[in-house]
Amino acid sequence: MAEKDIIEEQAGGGPKSDPPKPAEGIPPWMATFADMVTLLLCFFVLLLSFTNQDVANFKTMMGSIQEAMGVQKEDSGAFATPYADTSFKERKSVRENREIVELGARIKKSIRSRDLTSMARVSSDKSGVMLRLNNQAMFAQGSAELTSGAREGLKVVIDAMENSEFNLIIRGHTDGDLTESSIYHSNWALSAARAARCLRYILENSSIPASRMKAVGYADAKPILPSTSEENRRINRRVEFFYLPQGRSKW
Repeated sequence: MAEKDIIEEQAGGGPKSDPPKPAEGIPPWMATFADMVTLLLCFFVLLLSFTNQDVANFKTMMGSIQEAMGVQKEDSGAFATPYADTSFKERKSVRENREIVELGARIKKSIRSRDLTSMARVSSDKSGVMLRLNNQAMFAQGSAELTSGAREGLKVVIDAMENSEFNLIIRGHTDGDLTESSIYHSNWALSAARAARCLRYILENSSIPASRMKAVGYADAKPILPSTSEENRRINRRVEFFYLPQGRSKW
C-alpha cells in the first residue's frame, strides 16, 4: 500500500495543490463596458436636449459661445458682439482724428494765404481744432463791434465750416480787469456779447445752419496765463473758435 502511494505521488509530479482564488472586485472588461454605456447615455441625452431646445435660448447660448471664442458676427450693418463694437469705435476714432488733422492743416493754410499769422493761432488735439483770434484785432476796448481785421479772420472761420461737417463753439474771453464800457457792466456780458457778435456775422455771411454753432462767454474764468502782467492779459483777451466732430454727445 505504501509503495502504491509513492508511485501515485511520483506520477502526479508532487503533492496536489488547491486552485487559485479569483480576484476581488468586478472583472476589468465590465468597468470598460460601464464607462462606454455611461458615455453613450450622456451623448443621447445631449441629442435629446438639442431636439427640444428653445430657439431664443439656443441663439443666446451660441452667441455666448461665439463671444467667448472671439467670433465676430455682422447683423444688419451693425455689429452684435462687443469685440466688433470696439472695432467700429476704433475705426470711427481713426477717421475723426484724420479729419481733425486735415481741418487744422486747411485752417493754417488759409491763415497764411490771408496774412493773418499775427492775429491767429491754430492748435489741435483728439477732441478738435482750436482757432484763437486775439481781441486787439477783433474788437476795440470795451466794444463788441467787429473791426475790419476781425472780418478777415471770420472769413477763415466760415471757409473751414463750409468745407467740413464739424460743429463750432465760439468762446469769448476777457482778462481780469473790470470793463469800463457803459454798455457792458461786467466781463461776463462783454465776453458773451463778443462771441454772439461773431456768431451773428457768420450767420449773416454764410449758409451755415445755426444748429451747427453756439456762442458762450467765459469772462476771465479760463485764462491761458495768470493775469499778472499786461502781456499776459493781452494773451488772455481772445475769441476762440473750437471745431469738433459731429456726433459728440456734449458740445
